[in-house]
Parts: sequence; C-alpha cells; structure tokens
Amino acid sequence: MKRQLVLEDGTFFVGKAFGSTKDSIGEVVFNTGMTGYQEILSDPSYCGQIVTLTYPLVGNYGINRDDFESIHPAIKGFIVKEVCDHPSNFRSQMSLDAFFKAKDIPGISGIDTRKLTRIIRNYGTLKGAFVSLDADRQEVIEKLKSTNLPTNQVEQVSMKTAYPSPGRGNRVVLVDFGMKHGILRELNERGCDVVVVPYNVTAEEILLLNPDGVMLSNGPGDPKDVGEAVTMIQNILGKIPLFGICLGHQLFALACGANTERLKFGHRGSNHPVKDVRTGKVALTSQNHGYAVETNSIENSRLEITHIALNDGTVEGLKHKDFPAFTVQYHPEASPGPEDANYLFDEFISLIETTKNEGEKACQSV
Repeated sequence: MKRQLVLEDGTFFVGKAFGSTKDSIGEVVFNTGMTGYQEILSDPSYCGQIVTLTYPLVGNYGINRDDFESIHPAIKGFIVKEVCDHPSNFRSQMSLDAFFKAKDIPGISGIDTRKLTRIIRNYGTLKGAFVSLDADRQEVIEKLKSTNLPTNQVEQVSMKTAYPSPGRGNRVVLVDFGMKHGILRELNERGCDVVVVPYNVTAEEILLLNPDGVMLSNGPGDPKDVGEAVTMIQNILGKIPLFGICLGHQLFALACGANTERLKFGHRGSNHPVKDVRTGKVALTSQNHGYAVETNSIENSRLEITHIALNDGTVEGLKHKDFPAFTVQYHPEASPGPEDANYLFDEFISLIETTKNEGEKACQSV
C-alpha cells in the first residue's frame, strides 16, 4: 500500500506503508545509529516524534522481548529506507511490521532517507504527517503549519503511581520523566533499592522516602515545560546526592540558574564522541535530545562543565561546586549504544557512600 510523508515546508515523499495505516502528525527527527532500532522505537524520549533511521536496512533481526526501553512506545511514526519482512535472529519473535500493527504505529519505507536527513540538517526539525496517497497535499501542509505540537510529553510518558524495584543496597529515588528501562536495570545490577516516582513528585515526598540518592531520568520535550521538576530539584539540592541523565541534566541546570536552548536538529545516535575535560578521555556515547544547556549561562551559576561534545562543543556534563550532584546529557546506560560511559553509575554509588560516611563522621564528632 502506497502512502506519503508530507513536511510543513511542502516537501513530500511517497513510499510503502508498514505497520498501522492511520494518519499521524509529529516532529520529524533522525537517528544515525546502525543498530538498536528496538530500543529507539521504545525510548519514551521520542514521544510525539516521527523517527527517521539513516541506516538503510531496518528490521533484519526482528523484535524480541528483551530489548524494550518501555512497555508502550510513544513515537508517532517510523521512517526507513528498507524494512525487512523476514527477520533472521535466534531471539526474534516477530517482524517490525507485525509489531507496529500490534501497537498501532504507522511506518513508511522506500523513501530517500538520505535526502530527508539532509533537509532536516539544513533547515532543522520539521513537522510532518503520514497521510494516504490521495490526500490533498496543500491541505495537509496548511494543517501542519497551524498545528501546535503538544508540550506535555513528560506527563504523557511518566508513570502515574510510585512503585518499588527492591534491592538490599542504597535506596535511590528514580524520578521518571520518561525513564528508559536501561537506567533502572543499571541501578538494580548495583544492588540499589529503587523507588520510581512520577515526574511531578515534590521534594517533601522524596524526603519522606529517606533516600540515599536521587536519580533524574531522561525524558522528552522542552525542559522549560516541566517547571514543577525544577522547583523539586532546588528543594533537594544539597540534601541528597543527585545524578541526572539527559532531560534530568537540563532540569538540573535550570534549577541551578543556568539556561537551556533548542538545538537545530538535535543529537540522536549511538556514536557521539564526548570528552571529559577533567581527564581528557573521550567516550563514544548514545544520545537523544533536542535541547542543550547554554554554555554561556554556566558562568552565572555554581556549576562547572565536566564534559563537552566533540562534534559541536555543546555541554555534555555538569557538576555542582558546592553539593554532591552531577549530570550528563548523554545516556550512560547505553540502550542502544557503546558502554563507554557505564562507569558513571559506579561514580554515583561512590558519591552516595562518600556522602553517607561524611555524615556519620559529622554525627560522631558532635
């Protein structure tokens, strides 16, 4: 079945439908990863977006039960050059087409994804729509131009009720702004007693859980749309060790007086080089974000830059000068992607232990 992708600038592509055949509108972005499409399509940070994969063949190892980053994908659509109808892998349980039909997610294949990617790189992210071949393109374009995309993506993907993921180690409160399961997995592997809480949790509710540390998760959208989280962070900062990832990193920066800005087309891929300015070491990282911390705004805060992106020099890591708190823009849980930055979870646990020991010494001296 033929269908078309129409962009708000008037560009259109005709391809072949797979998955659901429903119409869909979203922000069109691209990801440069060669593998990891299952983790990408299930990453809550893509809420409201139509994702283009630059690698030409997608779906060749199928869909399995183990590689999901969320239970319910939040993407608005998937764009690929070629989709594999007959996957071959010992873990494969269904094809990409079958999975998208089951989840009512539309996809389109057979279009020039290289051309589409170059358009986004040149002009920035654009609104786009999946529509039938007989749809009036001009009407679709006008609708796209007049459509205001939702700004409550975090509310859409965050869980509604707190729940535990028990362990016998340090208690960590994980604030879910659109959490990838990989983050929870890394904490569990380190024995943490994790309590996952909604995005709009208050500082008082967190303190009642008596945590040893707080983790701020990744998530979709503009950090300035999550004002309640900024207030929460301000009220726990200095009281509990804190580690933030992606959106959590941006919210932390806002809470500390820095500013964030929208990137032209974002960072989305699994091989972005990031330099630790303290050691000079470079790690290949997994990234997915459309906003970044404004470098110049750091001067007006008590933050220091710990990591930078080698591709464009944007801020990739922050540390508070006075309190036990640090954040990174990329994904150290590497789902998908290289595990170069996995050590940051160990640094978080070390920070918790150091803070606890200092607290015990302070009590003994009194």
